Amino acid sequence: MKWMQTLRALAAGLARNPGQLVSALGFGLCVAAGVWMWRAGLLSSRAALQEFLAPFGPWAAALFVAFQAVQVVVPVLPGGLGCLAGVVLFGPFWGFLYNYMGICLGSFAAFGIARSCGRPLLYKMFPAALVEKYDRWSTAHDRFARWFALLIFLPVAPDDYLCFLAGTTTMRWRTYIAIILLCKPFAIALYSLGLTLVAQRLLGLWA
Repeated sequence: MKWMQTLRALAAGLARNPGQLVSALGFGLCVAAGVWMWRAGLLSSRAALQEFLAPFGPWAAALFVAFQAVQVVVPVLPGGLGCLAGVVLFGPFWGFLYNYMGICLGSFAAFGIARSCGRPLLYKMFPAALVEKYDRWSTAHDRFARWFALLIFLPVAPDDYLCFLAGTTTMRWRTYIAIILLCKPFAIALYSLGLTLVAQRLLGLWA
């Protein structure tokens, strides 16, 4: 049967690419959590969501920063959704700050892991088509840093993958850290505030 063949092909693809398997499982957990939050009324009321988080105290912010850091290394949902969650949970200023801290920490970790493991890690975590798409830039040593900075600044590129890719190049740590710290804020702010407006005004969430 065709559907059985499709499932087998999907299972084989996931087995060859553990990173996609983790992402798929993480996405499934996020969907389940979203359904639970919707039924509990946490998606329709900011006050209800904040009341739910109140018992966690300052640990709520610490856990969120840790989640955003891990989310860069092991992507379980689109990064924009994490930025949206930060603003909804903690407000525009603190939400942006926690997003920035977590994403920067995760970006540093991704670079360090890739520097230790090398290029084979890219093929284990990401689709081969994505690796090949950006492969030519990684060999342009004199221009890669400029391309990398531009793509990190713009909120349209696969930032998580690019952080791993940078770790497999000859880019220095100090150059990488400077690019992340200086270029990340714009994309994070755009995701954080833009998606919040969409969620509240178009979807009626957390009004």
